[in-house]
Amino acid sequence: MNAQSAGDWTGRLSLSITSTDPDKNKSFSASFELSGSAQQGSWLLLSPLGSTVARLSWGPAGATLWSSEHGTEPQPFDSIDTLLSHTHVAGLPFAALFDWLQGIPTPVPGWQLDLSQFASGKVHAQRLSPDPAIDLRWVLDR
Repeated sequence: MNAQSAGDWTGRLSLSITSTDPDKNKSFSASFELSGSAQQGSWLLLSPLGSTVARLSWGPAGATLWSSEHGTEPQPFDSIDTLLSHTHVAGLPFAALFDWLQGIPTPVPGWQLDLSQFASGKVHAQRLSPDPAIDLRWVLDR
């Protein structure tokens, strides 16, 4: 499979952002449901108590973000990349993410991927450059 392939994933993720500007440092944990492909799909993020934190959807006509952090109205964007640029994960290699969740070690400049525990459902990716550094960990339900 490759980034063109569609799939469904559920599990938990944690995200840490470390910047040279300490005011921009963030940590986040959520359960997630991700379906589709880099070209079309949806991504639901749930708090530890099960409430919806964010819902993203994307396709050829554009992308939409609903986030408790950004108000109650859905926000439309031209593309999923534009949408992500307005979130904490700006710079996330979205197409490669679908490969990584399938255990395919697609290289991305500035990112280090660890699939050594993929058989037990764990994926670890780190953006080492540019600033801010991003540490993204996925635990997939099997």
